[in-house]
Amino acid sequence: MSRDQLREAAHGKVDAVAELATRISVIPSWGGGEHERAAFVAQQFRDRGYAPEIDEIQNVYTRRGKRGGKAIMLLAHTDTVFPAGIDMSVRREGDRIYGPSIGDNSVNVSAMINLFDLLDELKIETAVDLIATANVGEEGLGNLRGARAAVERYRDQLGAVIVIDGRQGDVLNQGVGSKRWRLTVTGPGGHSFGAFGLPSAIHGLGRIIAAIADLTVPSEPKTTYNVGIIDGGTSINTIAPSASALIDMRSVGVAELDALADQVKTIIETRAGEGLETHIEVVGERPAGGREPNDPLIQKAIEVLRDLGFSPELRAGSTDANIPFSQNIPAVCVGVATGEGAHTIHEYIEVPSIGDGLAQVLRLVIEASELVAQG
Repeated sequence: MSRDQLREAAHGKVDAVAELATRISVIPSWGGGEHERAAFVAQQFRDRGYAPEIDEIQNVYTRRGKRGGKAIMLLAHTDTVFPAGIDMSVRREGDRIYGPSIGDNSVNVSAMINLFDLLDELKIETAVDLIATANVGEEGLGNLRGARAAVERYRDQLGAVIVIDGRQGDVLNQGVGSKRWRLTVTGPGGHSFGAFGLPSAIHGLGRIIAAIADLTVPSEPKTTYNVGIIDGGTSINTIAPSASALIDMRSVGVAELDALADQVKTIIETRAGEGLETHIEVVGERPAGGREPNDPLIQKAIEVLRDLGFSPELRAGSTDANIPFSQNIPAVCVGVATGEGAHTIHEYIEVPSIGDGLAQVLRLVIEASELVAQG
């Protein structure tokens, strides 16, 4: 089948992808609360004649093909950044669909399901089996637990991993690694006047944060830090007995991330002040890694996009692809639709963009499977 025919077939699925994306998007799905979306996605595959499995963390696995041996895993995450109680309603205005999680990542989950429809309708048997995985734990403090579990489950079978996430037209070949800590500072506490002079956990935490803010980090590979949430104290006139902060450290470089973490750890251990204790709890760790620009799978992703009229750019990002990248498994991350407002209630996608986005994934899956089959 020609490339033009594949593109035409994909464009014929735009409305189906958009409709299913809206149905997925309205289902609440936060960290630890993904079960309802998982059940819905599993039923979609079941309705299409497949036999999906849901594991104990709510990953949904659906295999297409019976060859055995090497396979390609597709990863599209079902979790969102929105907590329970947020209005997840969706609306369409012209060529745009608005709604929390519509682009990140409902449209990509929908595209993965509709990809199987396309392959079935076109009677295309890929050169290796496909394992569609609707996974949890990509957002927030999920620590990529869904991708970790999926890669571990199929580790010996994986010839490649294609992550469907992010913005159409980009090719992610580098995983931004991160370390996330909860720092707690504790002290004796006391009355702000009567016990004045005793060390305050809040003051100690402030000294630590100020020292972190003075750190100099490399611009290449890009390395960053951020104190995102702070908490502590019991009243305005109490010397705080406890204070805490969430610290995020990131880098494309493995060595640079480790060096930053060592610097921050030294600050935590030495800057709080006399009479205060500090404790670090690791709340998340995403490994860095990536594929070179000349990697065959990366080159295939670029080629497909160029054939569709895009000018693709190689980018680094923090996605489920971090896991296969870090384990030296050929992997790439691509997105299906254009839009704006990710991680906000004003998020939207441009419906017409879905056609070429789905055509991209269809061709990439077909041609990548041939790469894997060739060894």
